[in-house]
Amino acid sequence: MLINKKYQHLEKWLERLPEDFEQLGEVIYDKRNQLRVIEAPDGTLVNAKRYCKTHLVNRVVYSLGIRKPKGLRAFTYPSILLERGINTPEPIAYIEQRHCGLLGVSYFISVQSPLRHTLYEFGDAQEGTYEEMAGALGRFTAIMHEREVLHLDYSPGNILWDKDDTGYHFAVVDINRMRFGKVNMKDGCAALRRLWGPKRFIALIARSYAIAREFDQDEAERLTMQARAAFWTRYSKRHPIDFPLEL
Repeated sequence: MLINKKYQHLEKWLERLPEDFEQLGEVIYDKRNQLRVIEAPDGTLVNAKRYCKTHLVNRVVYSLGIRKPKGLRAFTYPSILLERGINTPEPIAYIEQRHCGLLGVSYFISVQSPLRHTLYEFGDAQEGTYEEMAGALGRFTAIMHEREVLHLDYSPGNILWDKDDTGYHFAVVDINRMRFGKVNMKDGCAALRRLWGPKRFIALIARSYAIAREFDQDEAERLTMQARAAFWTRYSKRHPIDFPLEL
């Protein structure tokens, strides 16, 4: 088990968490992996994610250290983002269960973000309701990329947001798939392809992103829409889509 030193006082509770997991807190996501929001003994509201066993090949790859497991990456990457001024929930602990030396179930525990919204809310947004958000999100994305952080699963559920008198605030989650280094225009625009919502909403995000990074706005929009159309065309063949898709 790896523990953030700031939360060392929770060690005994964390040691029992795998055994008690099914009885703790509230389930907020339950598909292949499960997420629960739990109140820790010190009153901290935490987000606990249980990663199920992967198929044998990946278990061997992870167990031999050829590649870091998802939960371990989720535990180590936040410090990089936070050091670069990019908001993401603070990590608390990473727990592994192994059998015969092979990685089995693992857990990643972080502080629960106070931001209340995700971008799913913009799936069927109407003109006049999303322009300000598009500008803010484009600028936030540009800041991440300028600081050499590329989220490889930049999707509606992985971008949290809220708004107050000072403007929009964002945080990224599910950050086990990241790339650190220079982000060029093509890769930066392609990162926007998974976002939900009206075509014009995505175009405005792309143009705001281009302005912030001093890219050509028309080219940024073209690259974004090209990547978006390819992604959602493939996706729609395998999954239902919960918003009116404009290509």
